[in-house]
Amino acid sequence: KKVMVVGCDPKADSTRLLLGGLAQRTVLDTLRDEGDEVDLEDIRRVGFGNTYCTESGGPEPGVGCAGRGIITSINLLEQLGAYKESLGLDYVFYDVLG
Repeated sequence: KKVMVVGCDPKADSTRLLLGGLAQRTVLDTLRDEGDEVDLEDIRRVGFGNTYCTESGGPEPGVGCAGRGIITSINLLEQLGAYKESLGLDYVFYDVLG
């Protein structure tokens, strides 16, 4: 099965084990640093079992709404084609707060 995991926690540690213990750059950090010049490869990594891994990230604690960051991340993933039918994704898991 083809799987994608989208970490939606400001700590950005949802996919760490799938990536062999490595942290990855979050969608929001990438947007802050690179502006609109973001490619799918900049925010998505391939982890254990060929699982696609993405971390949305979030605002600094106490400085904003994590929900807005998640919406921004999911919208960007959609714009960049992360959910295209041609990728053959069977499942997309969202690890959300709460």
